[in-house]
Amino acid sequence: MSTPVKTENALDVFVATTRELFAKEPDIERRWELLAPILAKLLADPDVIAASKNWPECVPRDGRAENLIFYEDPDFGFAVNGLTKDEGRIAWERAQTQVHLHDHAHIYTLYGVLDGHERIERAVRIDDGSRPDYAEIHRTGESYVSPGEIDLVRPYEIHREVSAGERAVAIIIRSQKSGGFMQGRYEPETNRYWEGLGPRQTPCEMLPDHQGH
Repeated sequence: MSTPVKTENALDVFVATTRELFAKEPDIERRWELLAPILAKLLADPDVIAASKNWPECVPRDGRAENLIFYEDPDFGFAVNGLTKDEGRIAWERAQTQVHLHDHAHIYTLYGVLDGHERIERAVRIDDGSRPDYAEIHRTGESYVSPGEIDLVRPYEIHREVSAGERAVAIIIRSQKSGGFMQGRYEPETNRYWEGLGPRQTPCEMLPDHQGH
């Protein structure tokens, strides 16, 4: 009786290609620019799109968002996250006076929209950072993003993603798994600044037949 052969799925291919890129490209900025087209292939995979319809809802709790975590690399440290914004998340966003602008501290992040539409805002800090719990920021742009679009967020860049009132799903690649270090939060109306932990990490399978690495 023959042994079934495990074929590579889209996540396997993404991880292998990313590891190859990281091994040969030492320049961090260049590495993350070159990763965007690799993520684009993952976002376009029909099996991933179909599977995402059944990913669990990410629910904010105790002031923290929630991410699904599909993979964390043992050698290079990059993490593959999922984010679903279903009815509960959309209702939570609407109930807030605002979804806070924030940074991701020292890590690089590629935010790729898989399904639905979102609004992304960008801002820069314009004060010198000398006053505790205080930050002046200037909004620099706003864009609406559709499936397949990718946003590169560099260390300490200020931004926020807000749902467009419909279910939205993203795949997020981070240079380090978030949730274990402090990240900046900004309230431009009052110039308030504070720090908090990043999203809670909930283990999840990206694809139903994925057996892990």
